[in-house]
Amino acid sequence: MAYSQTWEFVINCIYQILTASCLQKISPAGTIVNPIDVPLLSFSEVAERLDAFQASGARNQTYMAMYSSIFGGITTDPSAMVIPIDDHMVHRGHGVFDTAAILDGHLYELEQHLDRFLKSAHMAKIPLPFDRSTIRSVLVQTVCASKCTQGSLRYWLSVGPGDFQLSSSGCTNSALYAIVIDSPSLPVPSGCKVITSSIPVKSPQFAVMKSVNYLPNALTKVEGEENGGFTGIWLDDEGFVAEGSNMNVVFVTRNKELLMPRFDKILSGCTAKRVLALAEQLVENGGLSGISSRNVCVQEGKAAAEMMLIGSGILVKPVVQWDDQMIGSGKEGPIAQTLFNLILEDMRSGPPSVRIRVPY
Repeated sequence: MAYSQTWEFVINCIYQILTASCLQKISPAGTIVNPIDVPLLSFSEVAERLDAFQASGARNQTYMAMYSSIFGGITTDPSAMVIPIDDHMVHRGHGVFDTAAILDGHLYELEQHLDRFLKSAHMAKIPLPFDRSTIRSVLVQTVCASKCTQGSLRYWLSVGPGDFQLSSSGCTNSALYAIVIDSPSLPVPSGCKVITSSIPVKSPQFAVMKSVNYLPNALTKVEGEENGGFTGIWLDDEGFVAEGSNMNVVFVTRNKELLMPRFDKILSGCTAKRVLALAEQLVENGGLSGISSRNVCVQEGKAAAEMMLIGSGILVKPVVQWDDQMIGSGKEGPIAQTLFNLILEDMRSGPPSVRIRVPY
C-alpha cells in the first residue's frame, strides 16, 4: 500500500471511530445508531408521529387553539400547532411577542398589550402582515375558537420564513402566530425567595423591547431556582434594581411609599402599570403615603417593608427573602395582598378599557 493510501486509510478509520462515538453519545442508552436506523417519513407518517407525541403527555400545558398566517387560519389540533424551522424567529431570534390573560370569558388588557406588541415590532424592524384592527380581530377570533374562558393568549410577530441567512431580506412576508393556553387555576400570592442574578442584564435597547431573545431571562429564572428561589433579580449597569426574569419589581418603603424602578431601562410592564393605577385607591384611604418611580439601590430594596413581583402570569407575588436578607417581617405583607385582590377584581369586573368580552 502506497504512503498516501496508508494515511488515507488511517484518516478514514479515525473518522469512522469518531463518528460512531458521537452518535453513541447523543443516542439514548442501549441504542446503536446507524444511517439505516433513521426512517425517511412521508407527510402522513410525520403527522401520525406528531399525534403520538401529543398523546404521550410530554406537554404539561393544554393548547386550545392556534392561529398561523402561514396556513391562514385557526387549528384546534395541538399536533398541527407548528411553525416553519426556517422562520427567522426560530433560528435568528428575529421576532417579538406579547400576551393577554383570559378570565371569565374576557380578555384582560388586550389593547394595552397590543400597543406594546406593535411598538416592539417597530423597534425590531418587523413589517406588519396586517393592520392593527385585523391583528386584533385575529386574536379575538382565535380565543373564540378555543372556547377557553380562563387561561392566556400568546402571540408573536416574526420577519417570517424564507432561508437560514442572518438578514431578513430573503423573507417574503412577515408572520403572525397566536396560541391559547388553558389555565384552570389562578395564581396564588404566596411568598417567595429571590436572588441577585449573576446573568448580565440586557442593554436598555433590548430590555425595553419584548423580543423572543429570552435566553438571559431563562437563565436568570433557572439560576434563581437552582439557588432555592423563585427567580433572579437583575441590577442595571449602575447597580440599581432593574427587574426580575419576566416581571417587574415593586417595594413598599418603611414610610408606606409604593416604589417601582423606572421603565427607561426595563420592559414597561402592562400589569405593573395597571397595579400602579389601582394603587391610587390605597393612597386615598391612607394605606399608602404615595407612589413613585425612581432608581432603587439594593440596600434600599432589601430594607423595604415589603417587596413584590408583578407580571401577567403571577399578578402580584410577595417576596419574603432576597439573598440572605429577610424582607420586612419575613412574611407576606398586607399591601401585596391588597394589590393582588385589586388586580384580580379588576380582571373580573374592571372597565371596558381593560376587559374585552370574547364572543364565543
